[in-house]
Amino acid sequence: MTTTQNAKVQTADHEKVANAAGGDFATFKGAQVSLADRLHQFFHKYPVAAPTIVLLAAIAIFSSIIGSRFLDPFNLSLILQQVTIIGVLGIAQTLIILTAGIDLSVGAVMVLTSVIMGRMAVEVGLPSGMALSIGLIAGAVTGWINGLLVTRFRLPPFIVTLGTWNIFFALNLWYSQSETIRSQEIEAVAPLLHWTGTAIDIFGARLTYGSLLMLGLFVVVWYALKWTAWGKHVYATGDDPDSAKLAGIRTDRVLMSVYVVAGVLCAIAAWVLIGRIGSVSPQAGMMANLDSITAVVIGGTSLFGGRGSIFGTLMGALVVGVFRNGLALAGVDVLWQEFTVGALIIVAVGVDQWIRKV
Repeated sequence: MTTTQNAKVQTADHEKVANAAGGDFATFKGAQVSLADRLHQFFHKYPVAAPTIVLLAAIAIFSSIIGSRFLDPFNLSLILQQVTIIGVLGIAQTLIILTAGIDLSVGAVMVLTSVIMGRMAVEVGLPSGMALSIGLIAGAVTGWINGLLVTRFRLPPFIVTLGTWNIFFALNLWYSQSETIRSQEIEAVAPLLHWTGTAIDIFGARLTYGSLLMLGLFVVVWYALKWTAWGKHVYATGDDPDSAKLAGIRTDRVLMSVYVVAGVLCAIAAWVLIGRIGSVSPQAGMMANLDSITAVVIGGTSLFGGRGSIFGTLMGALVVGVFRNGLALAGVDVLWQEFTVGALIIVAVGVDQWIRKV
């Protein structure tokens, strides 16, 4: 049999099989996706959604219980003022946690740099702009120290920042001599340090420049994380550092940059702190590190790194502010306000664990 004849026979056989099949085609049915699975996928894709829903629900509940007092523009702007310092520190904390680390020293860095700014302006007599710049540089140095211990000596971030938290607070008490610089002294020689506390009235709301600065920082860091190579490297380093190294990312350099940026942000928070309380106190912000972690966790950023949104931290800070303000207006004791915030943290971590199972 020739090759041509063999091909004709094979074609005829195929036609017989096709005719016998009756023209039917195989079909495949996808597995039905449950509501829980859809919620899994939604919250995993949009980490900022959960804290936003909680925030809107809290506003609705307190407005229905308390009434117009809660929704008054002045009260809402007061909530924003109250979370400004924690919001700025929360940005720094978010960057660290995205790399699968944690920074317990942010509060100590903030207080130390506020003391440096105040004493440089009032005691040394430097221009307020120079005093502010020295404070920002000091913040960068503290971040560099943390980053060096984490990257060069391979120490766990938790242990490193726990140690530097105590060191920076000790340096703060030594340098300040446990003395408070009064508001009148700062206003007389360094009004720039009070600039973040200056308020403007907008339709009954009283917004400070510090609050506007915080919102601007959120936008800048969001852009950096979303649209720059540095931001992609931060997420990659936190998600899987070994894979990031294989992809050519210099993870140690990324970590060092994150800690330095976090230190500068803590110094900016110090500037906001001075404007907020008016004076420079070595005892201010003792628990700010825990509050910043609270805002980040409630905001949906994973403590295991590699997943989260910077605007989630803003939502988390606002959730804490709304709950504390609403409960205070409702006459609830401070004890139960802190109890509620603690419960929110546990729920937020539980939700994060649930979302990570996707």
